[in-house]
Amino acid sequence: MKRFVLTTLLTLTPLASAAQEATIYPFDGSFEDATFAVESAILDQGLVIDYVSHTGEMLNRTSADVGSDVEIYAAADIFLFCSAKLSREVMEADPMNIAHCPYGIFVTDKEGDVKIGYRNFPEGEMQKVQALLDEIVKDAIGE
Repeated sequence: MKRFVLTTLLTLTPLASAAQEATIYPFDGSFEDATFAVESAILDQGLVIDYVSHTGEMLNRTSADVGSDVEIYAAADIFLFCSAKLSREVMEADPMNIAHCPYGIFVTDKEGDVKIGYRNFPEGEMQKVQALLDEIVKDAIGE
């Protein structure tokens, strides 16, 4: 049993630290304008948004249930989507790249400071996906 727990902890450690690394850009405008810009930029790439996670609403709605009164974000959404062409390319190179799909772009509003970003991906084939995400975010912020 101890061996299983240790193996599990060692296996999860890289994922936990990798999930904290993100590229974040400031957005000059409201949260609503930022979410509209991200949605438009994704659709302009010919991609389909599979799901929008309203993470900020969930955090605010459940704060009392978990014994907290801290407002982390006034609002926060995560747009989830894939690119069939790019996903196939990176998964043909390494089938375990499935772990990175779907791709996500987040929009946050903390005290009126609106930001747009995405999780960074590992070196290698996944940098092609990161380049796409960067292109979408830069389009959304008007660069």
